Amino acid sequence: MKISRNDPCPCDSGKKYKKCCLMQQQSPAQPDGVAETFAEVRQLLKGKDFASLEEANAFLSTHMHQRNQAPRVDFSGLSPEQMTRFLHYPFDSPELVAFTDSIVGEPTAPILTLFGLLVEAIGEQGLKPTANGNLPRNFCREAALSYWGEEVHRERIRHSNINKEEDFFDLHVTRLVAELAGLIRKYRGKFILSRDCRRLLDEQGMAGIFPRLLRAYAQKFNWAYRDGYPDLGFVQQAFLFTLYLLHRHGNNWKPHTFYAGSFLRAFPRVLDEVPAVSYRTPEETVRSCYTHRTLECFVGFFGLAEVEKISKERYSYNFRVKKLPLLDAAVCFRV
Repeated sequence: MKISRNDPCPCDSGKKYKKCCLMQQQSPAQPDGVAETFAEVRQLLKGKDFASLEEANAFLSTHMHQRNQAPRVDFSGLSPEQMTRFLHYPFDSPELVAFTDSIVGEPTAPILTLFGLLVEAIGEQGLKPTANGNLPRNFCREAALSYWGEEVHRERIRHSNINKEEDFFDLHVTRLVAELAGLIRKYRGKFILSRDCRRLLDEQGMAGIFPRLLRAYAQKFNWAYRDGYPDLGFVQQAFLFTLYLLHRHGNNWKPHTFYAGSFLRAFPRVLDEVPAVSYRTPEETVRSCYTHRTLECFVGFFGLAEVEKISKERYSYNFRVKKLPLLDAAVCFRV
């Protein structure tokens, strides 16, 4: 069936054919995915005889619906439709995944350890910030000693002591995320615990605090904050896909390259966002960024997986990764 330039486009976009697929076909440069889709549409329509344009549109609409619901190997068994929900509606897709509001048992994670130290320091009287609005130096030093232990603390401060909050970066991140989660705030010149925070601590303890910190870190905190890599916001946007990979494969130790490779196989166009540099390829940059932001600073920091250094290679470390019980306690996948 011949399609006129002014007919509605058979891809069901609502545009005229000349302003949609015809223009794409005549364009000298098309993204790979778009070119493949048009080739698929042309192959589907080849030899077909439709009585009307509406019939052709209905045929294509049915095909695309089935295509979007079919599992894909490069998505680790998820369909395009499910992946779209993972990426854009991670906390609003109960048919695929549920995040608990309260953990069963007493959760343990590095971020909870630091949050506990912060809660203790704030207490009933509050904690006076520095002139820059940060946590006081003495508290940061005491928290570092308690968190690291004497031996690690001695090694960490051998060349430079903790003189400001940012020098103990894990604590700095915990404070920022707690504020984003509405658990602490500044009031009358002091850090205080919010009413919601006190209620959660009284009723549920850290089991009620953890989901709030997790959601704030995933949705509100900027993972690119001061880590030196390109922005690559998609690494953060795909956090639920990483948790899904851990859910499926995390019972046994796997090298960090397994997860970084799965991420790149699902989202190869992330490489296009990386500026060219002489000392490493875009793929090396993305793999290193993903390992740092997602494995070390997210699933490791939140106690969802054990991320263990096993060796050093050139300018980066090799890790092995295995999920921890807290992941299944906090996130329930239904796919």
